[in-house]
Amino acid sequence: MKDILCHHPFVTDFRRDILGRFADEVKTVNIPKGKTLFLQEDQAEWFYYIKNGWVKLFRETQDGNDVVLNVVSEGYIFGETALFEQNTYPFSAEIVEDATLLAFPLLSLEKEIGQDKMLVLEMLDYIGRQNVLKDLEIEHRTIQNASQRIGCFLLRLIKENADGPVTLRLPYDKTLIAARLGMQPETFSRALTTLQKKVKMRVKGSAVTIENVEQLAGFSCGACSGLFPCSDLRPECVRRQKTL
Repeated sequence: MKDILCHHPFVTDFRRDILGRFADEVKTVNIPKGKTLFLQEDQAEWFYYIKNGWVKLFRETQDGNDVVLNVVSEGYIFGETALFEQNTYPFSAEIVEDATLLAFPLLSLEKEIGQDKMLVLEMLDYIGRQNVLKDLEIEHRTIQNASQRIGCFLLRLIKENADGPVTLRLPYDKTLIAARLGMQPETFSRALTTLQKKVKMRVKGSAVTIENVEQLAGFSCGACSGLFPCSDLRPECVRRQKTL
């Protein structure tokens, strides 16, 4: 357990004694698809590390629609910012694919912060790096067209240094992917069709075959300030940004 935590960007600067205390208090929870983990403004007792599965983080509008903030997977920590929201969750969380989570008591984190002010700075540093990634997503939604955003999404699912044709499976429902990318389902469908015409790519159900990754990158990344491979939006890459 300590090894998992020690390599996560949220805790890379924590001292070993703090890591040890967190490891002693963690519990593992297995949650099925469709289960709501918590709702916005619920009293926060835990924050979570995703071992596997997918979790939707969202807020609900006044008319009952979901605004998808993120859909996160292995290696992501969420719920810790409740400490800065009067110990209430600032968003809701729903399991969209069966997930195994590590749950940590938020009260323990609060106690550690009370005893070590440097921990506050470390948390703020981590949150700041997360905000950099959010800024990049705002850039994508502002500059990229719908087909380019889908292409960017697919590129992030491809392993680095992939060579030749690549076949992957969409990690969750297309309707949710559309919401995650800030578009309506019908817009997503049209944009996906356009993307298949622009690059050598085939879609059958949830299976996507990309014949030429570089061609997809050239089409999608032209309207982006970043460079391919676009691993900057994967959880593990937040750790690398600190050394850049």
